[in-house]
Amino acid sequence: MPKLNQHRRNYVSILCGDISAQQLEQTLQPKLTSPTLKLTPSPYLTAKNVERRWQVLNTRTSKSALLDDSTEQDMLCYHKNIEHFIGTVKVPVGIAGPLRVNGLFAKGDYLVPLATTEAALVASYHRGAKLLTAAGGASAMLLNEGVTRTPGFAFYNLIEAGQFVAWIVTQYDHFKQVAENTTAHGKLSDINVNIEGNHVYLVFEFLTGDASGQNMVTIATNAVFQTILANTPVQPEYAFLDGNLSGDKKATSQTLRSVRGKKVTAEVHLSAELIHKHLHTTPQSMMQFGQMTTVGGALSGAIGINAHYANALAALYIACGQDAACVAESAIGMTRMEVDKNGGLYASVTLPNLMLGTVGGGTGLPSQKACLDILGLHGTGHSQALAEVAASLCLAGELSIVGAFCAGHFSRAHRKLAR
Repeated sequence: MPKLNQHRRNYVSILCGDISAQQLEQTLQPKLTSPTLKLTPSPYLTAKNVERRWQVLNTRTSKSALLDDSTEQDMLCYHKNIEHFIGTVKVPVGIAGPLRVNGLFAKGDYLVPLATTEAALVASYHRGAKLLTAAGGASAMLLNEGVTRTPGFAFYNLIEAGQFVAWIVTQYDHFKQVAENTTAHGKLSDINVNIEGNHVYLVFEFLTGDASGQNMVTIATNAVFQTILANTPVQPEYAFLDGNLSGDKKATSQTLRSVRGKKVTAEVHLSAELIHKHLHTTPQSMMQFGQMTTVGGALSGAIGINAHYANALAALYIACGQDAACVAESAIGMTRMEVDKNGGLYASVTLPNLMLGTVGGGTGLPSQKACLDILGLHGTGHSQALAEVAASLCLAGELSIVGAFCAGHFSRAHRKLAR
């Protein structure tokens, strides 16, 4: 402990240098002068507004790097997806596969586009995809669907909270009608009640069709929320549209056992020969790695146990027009690896929070639609298949990275490819 305290003192000393306490206070004080840099107050995407923004930015960077000819020509197609638009960022896209999936919805061999700046990532998923395909493919099953929004209500005491709940449970059919009047595709499937002291949290769960559905669910829930406030026999002291029980864009333990978005599991049995050929290790070593890292994950307080779902999902989401922030919740889940009765490896992944869609959001933008077209999964009727492909991709990545650690190749691969 003394060493740690000394390290902290040294850090503060280096950070502040020769600045006096008075100078430090002055440095950190709020500055209330008007900013010298000003952008157009309008957030909308028009050619005139874009030009005005670049009049400010031209001295800072290359306009053509962000607003190239192709982007400028197509820029109006982004108007529903961005405010204060100035251009686009190009992220390298690689292709992994073919990845064979034997699912309830995903059936066949898929070439998977992955957008990333991390070297060795696409190569790893490509290797895992080839291994799964050589084994006959991953078996994948969509288990459940549902997107939630969770209004919170505060009352004076528990008695009022109870009276409110007694009324709420009689209103499901009415709330369902109000919610579904706001959307052509969303369906209210359930309302759960949680009481904490004088607080009441209502968990509205929706089916959102082929859209990821966050905005759809927010709008529908707000309509019910306003109806509740206008008609409740017991007025809350205060209330908010979301009480942070939904798990929106954050990792939570509650959805590990339930669902938010789409819940999918995928599995494979691999022979020892295939593992030796593709991963240069053994089923026993891979199972031992899983056992050790499961304990390590528990010691670290991890929600779920997996090696790197986030790598697959972030790259897939960016390529295919998904909300990349949803990786925070989508990337939790369970990976298991066990030696089976034939001496091969049984491996499975279960992801309960895949927030993705094949319509809406960014899925119709030019580059993102092109990536979904590579998969053959753009548009209506394909979101369940995309979820099963995503889970199978995660399984491919788990096998590849665990194999690399077991064979001692993990550092070598990064040294070779991240040059």
